[in-house]
Amino acid sequence: MPTFGVMMFPTDYAIQPVELAKAVEERGLDSLFFPEHTHIPASRRSPYPGGGELPMEYSHTHDPFVALTAAAVVTKRIRLGTGICLVIERDPIVLAKEVASLDVISNGRVILGIGGGWNAEEMEDHGTDFKRRWRILRERVLAMKEIWSKDQPEFHGEFVNFDPIWLWPKPVQKGGPPVLLGSEAKNALERVVDYCDGWIPINRRGHTLAERLKQLREKAERAGRDSLINGVFGVPAREDAARQFIDIGFPHLVFGLPPAKADKVLPLLDQCAAVAAKLR
Repeated sequence: MPTFGVMMFPTDYAIQPVELAKAVEERGLDSLFFPEHTHIPASRRSPYPGGGELPMEYSHTHDPFVALTAAAVVTKRIRLGTGICLVIERDPIVLAKEVASLDVISNGRVILGIGGGWNAEEMEDHGTDFKRRWRILRERVLAMKEIWSKDQPEFHGEFVNFDPIWLWPKPVQKGGPPVLLGSEAKNALERVVDYCDGWIPINRRGHTLAERLKQLREKAERAGRDSLINGVFGVPAREDAARQFIDIGFPHLVFGLPPAKADKVLPLLDQCAAVAAKLR
């Protein structure tokens, strides 16, 4: 049976995470995702992938793990995800602890959506070279998985290097939360099979997702990986559109919500819930 969630930029001027999380769970939806940008450099050198001017919400987001922890405290059932977490802007040891802590506090409800990022100057402010971001991302993910799964993890790579450490808590989910790559890049599918647990692209080029999902299954089968967890962001809140994604083979559909006040968001959330109820 398909599952359904929503994603919203958790901004300082929109419905706040606690109220939104309660509303998502009350309406019977299955997940809530928050994206992140630590900041937006004023230079605006990197073009916005969506085209045009960068929307205001990109520079007004709460920290996703603070927002998701607030959501965890007031809910019991819904999955709580990053959509996506910019791992290349975070220390992997600290991030491993943050994710594990959230997984314990939420009793195993975390989904870690990750990506390589598009804003070169944003990640440069964190000391990450844009051209090396994918190699850095891979090592940090692999290092976190070691931390989550071993009592004395160690990691020795090109970008991440530490001798045996003690770090608790360990996640409730064995081996750590599922790590889903939110990317439509050329090599995204190979990266999913290499070091992730699934794929969760944005519906920006819907006409290609069916073919790419087929390719992902073929690559996973060749690699002996038959249990990938796949979802898709940006599904229109319409029964016909949502059904198309289910038919393509995406088991988890995530509708988008605008970063707005409750009077605008809650009616849209009702619409999402109604579509989900028809397709279960």
